[in-house]
Amino acid sequence: MLDIIHHGGATGVTGSCHQLLLNRHESLLVDCGLFQGEDAAEDSFEQLQIEFDISTVKALVITHVHIDHVGRLPYLLAAGFTGPIICSIPTAKLLPLVIEDALKIGFTRNAQLIERFQAQLEKQIVSVPYGKWHSISSVSDVSDHNGASTSTTRVKLKRAGHILGSSYVEVSYQDAETDEKERIVFSGDLGAPYAPLLPAPKSPYGCDQLVLESTYGNRQHPDRRQRRATLKAAVEQALANGGTVMVPAFSIGRTQELLYELETIIHQARSPQWQSLEIIVDSPLAARFTKVYRELKPYWDKEAQGRLRSGRHPLNFANIYTVDSHAEHEQTVEYLAKTGRPALVIAASGMCAGGRIMNYLKAMLGDERHQVLFVGYQGAGTPGRDIQQYGPQGGWVTIDGERFDIKAGVSTISGYSAHADQKDLLNFVKRMRRWPHTIRLVHGEQTARTALKAELESLYKRKGRSVTVRS
Repeated sequence: MLDIIHHGGATGVTGSCHQLLLNRHESLLVDCGLFQGEDAAEDSFEQLQIEFDISTVKALVITHVHIDHVGRLPYLLAAGFTGPIICSIPTAKLLPLVIEDALKIGFTRNAQLIERFQAQLEKQIVSVPYGKWHSISSVSDVSDHNGASTSTTRVKLKRAGHILGSSYVEVSYQDAETDEKERIVFSGDLGAPYAPLLPAPKSPYGCDQLVLESTYGNRQHPDRRQRRATLKAAVEQALANGGTVMVPAFSIGRTQELLYELETIIHQARSPQWQSLEIIVDSPLAARFTKVYRELKPYWDKEAQGRLRSGRHPLNFANIYTVDSHAEHEQTVEYLAKTGRPALVIAASGMCAGGRIMNYLKAMLGDERHQVLFVGYQGAGTPGRDIQQYGPQGGWVTIDGERFDIKAGVSTISGYSAHADQKDLLNFVKRMRRWPHTIRLVHGEQTARTALKAELESLYKRKGRSVTVRS
């Protein structure tokens, strides 16, 4: 059985980085992400360094472009990695935008250095279509008296339904010396059914080992088909108070899903309140991603394609206003905080761990007219988790060393999570024709991993099968 070393994402939700050891000379790296929230060390610079041996890494495979899966890529390139960076076609379009942003935030603002990194990245990216095997060039192993023979390693990307371009990874390996074959699947982050814009993931035929995410391994989402009504009600409640709805959202994935859902509500609503509602996207990065999303329409699901054919523009409708410059951002925060004009603001970061959303929170958390609406996972140790946890009790949160009392309304719609829940994760295994004998649970807090481990073992026991679940 092939061994896997986890360089992040094994005991927490973020920092995804998994090294599959193929033989003495070769390994594959799946993702190279940033640590966030409680997973981040106090000396974060130390944690970012690539301190493991990369001399055997033949290729890096990227599941999707969220920062906790690709944020350490600049450090990997700086450590001397020159191999192929394999990803889906949409991911290849989105990755340079994410890396440029990551470089500016945590690495350098030197334009020439950023340009050099981008040029190197461009050279190394190998985009592959979904569902097609891609061979990784292999070294020769000295086997028997017949001389050198070559191990075979192939990877295949399948749609993961998490964000546009997201993939789970199948690795097929055949050993040159023993002729033994092994199939390993890395789930990356799996999406849930009924996600806007994206088709739901379909399970692979089977595998020997499965590296499975477990972010919501101990939870079930409410009926996702009802979430649009819940979103509409949450926004209407805030608007009735005459305030701003602040939605912390990741620039890629969640922002576009929300715009899609809001366009639906506006299209169906008769009330002037909705027709005139300003939807403010205060994130230049989110605006750039939304533009690329629009360019990647062939990868949208059937429902979204149908809307396009009927003349609607789910990501580009009249109510959207984009805030670009920092000066414009400051004016918008001040104007909304002062006037209480009804508006819905979508701004990063999704866990309130930096970005433009922080200025809105500082200006408006203490005013009961306003509303914070969470539509995604809030990692332990992030301000987002504290607001979510203590806000409904009239608590407070520390932002940039300053205490802010929470008087604004706080609500959460978990039906918008881009992650599969416990039932979806179990179905991902259940729907394989050949179940894995070993499952490694990653990308989850301890409670989530423990609960999912128990459910998986129970599933196998009911079917009279054996499994080793490592959590």
